[in-house]
Amino acid sequence: MKRPDLITDPVGPTLIRLVFPMIAGALGIVMFNVVDTFFVGRLGALELAAMSYTFPIVIVAGSIASGLGIGASANVSRALGSGDRASAERLTMHAHLLGFAIVIVIAVVGLATIGPFFTALGAQPEIMGLIRDYMTVWYIGMPFVVLPMIGQNILQATGDSKTPSAVIVFAVTLNVILDPLLIFGLGPFPALGIQGAAIATVIARGSTAIIVLTAIIRREKLFPADPQFRRFIQSARQIFFVGIPAVLTNLALPISMAVVTRLVSVFGPEAVAGFGVATRLESFSLVFTFALSMVFTPFVGQNLGAGRIDRARTGHRVAAGMSLVWGAMVALVFATAGRQIAAVFNDTPTVVATTARYLWTLAPSFGLMGVVTVSAAAFNGLQRPFSAAAVAFLRLVGLYIPLAIVGRAVAGLPGLFVGLTVGNIVAGVAAYIWFQRASRAMVAAAMTRRSDDATAGSSLTTDPATEELVCG
Repeated sequence: MKRPDLITDPVGPTLIRLVFPMIAGALGIVMFNVVDTFFVGRLGALELAAMSYTFPIVIVAGSIASGLGIGASANVSRALGSGDRASAERLTMHAHLLGFAIVIVIAVVGLATIGPFFTALGAQPEIMGLIRDYMTVWYIGMPFVVLPMIGQNILQATGDSKTPSAVIVFAVTLNVILDPLLIFGLGPFPALGIQGAAIATVIARGSTAIIVLTAIIRREKLFPADPQFRRFIQSARQIFFVGIPAVLTNLALPISMAVVTRLVSVFGPEAVAGFGVATRLESFSLVFTFALSMVFTPFVGQNLGAGRIDRARTGHRVAAGMSLVWGAMVALVFATAGRQIAAVFNDTPTVVATTARYLWTLAPSFGLMGVVTVSAAAFNGLQRPFSAAAVAFLRLVGLYIPLAIVGRAVAGLPGLFVGLTVGNIVAGVAAYIWFQRASRAMVAAAMTRRSDDATAGSSLTTDPATEELVCG
C-alpha cells in the first residue's frame, strides 16, 4: 500500500493512516520505561524509588533528541512539500551531525554531576548508589539512544510512519529479552540489578541506529553526496529555529516532573515509588495521542510547504477530537481497574495506594492533556515554535507546578494530584482555542494578501525566514 499523500488526501483518513502504524512505535517508546519498571520492581521498593528518581533525566535526553528531531522534521517536511529536495537532504545530514555533538557534551556533564543533581532532587543516601549504577551506564550509552530518534523523526517527515514504528517495536522486544537476563542474571549472564536495566536499554535502543540510517541513506536517499559543510551553520539555524523551542518545550516536562517528584518525596520513598509507577502508566495510557503528535508535525509541515494552512486547521480539529475520545476510554479503564494494574508492578500497600489514587484522580484529564500535545505539534509544523513552547509551558509551568504546590498545602498528596488534574483541564481548553484562533488569523491574512497581490497583478511569495505564511 502506497503512503498517504499528506497534501491532497482527505484529512481524517490521512491522519488515521499515519497514526495507526505509529501507535506500535509510540507504545514501544513508553514500553521501555514500563518494562524496566516492571522488572526493577521485582528487586524491591528501594530499587524502584531509585529508578523513579532517574526518570526526569532520562526524559531530558529524550526531550533533546525529540526536539532536534522535531526541528529537523518540520524543516525537512516543509522542504519536501515545496519540492525542494536538495534542502531536505542537506538538513537531514546536518541534523545528525548536530545531534551527535550536543549529546557528547551532555553526557560528559551528566557523568560529572550525578551526585549533586540527584541529591538536589531529594534522593536519600541509601539509594544514591543505585542511581549512580544506572545513570553511569545510561550517560555512556546516550549517543546510541538519541541519534536514532532524530532519524525516526526525519522518516516521519517523508510520510513514512511504518518504518519508525517497526524499528521501535524491534528495539523494545530486544529490551524485554535482555532485561530479565541482565537484571536477575539468568543463565550465563551476571545479576547486575538496576545497572542491568540500563545496559539492556542502551543495547536495545542502539540497535535501531543501523536500521534507521540505512532507510534514510539507501531507500529515501536523504543524505547528499556533497556534505555541504559550508552550509552547516545555515542548517543549524533552521533546525534550531524550531528545535530549540521544541527542546525547551520537551524539557518543561522532566523539569516539572523533577519538581513534583521533590514535592512527593516528603511523603517517603514508597510514595515516590508509587508516583513513579503512576507516571509511567500515564505515559503508557497516552500512547495514542503521543503517536498522533509524532505524525502531526510533518502533516502540518508538508501542508505549509504546499500553502495549505486550511488543511492544518481541519487536521487540528480532527486530532483534538481523537485525543478526547481516547482519553475517555483510558479514564474508564483506570476507574475500574486502577488498583489491580498498580499491584502488577509492586505489591507494597503504600506504593499501590499512591499509584491507584494518581490514576483515579488524573485519568479524566488525560484527553485534554493530549490536546495540549497535539496543539504544540501543530504549531511546530507551522514554523511557530514559540507558540508551541508557550502552550507547553502554560500547562507545566503556569499551571502544573503551582497547582500541585497549592494542592499539597491544602490536602496533602491527594490535593497535589487534584491540582495536577485541574492544570491539565485548563491547559487543554486554552491550547485548542489558541491554535484555532491563531491559524484562522493566518488564513484570513493570507487570503487578504492573495487578493491584494491578484489586484496588483503579482504572485504570492513566502519568506522562509519569517512566519508570514500563506494559504493556498
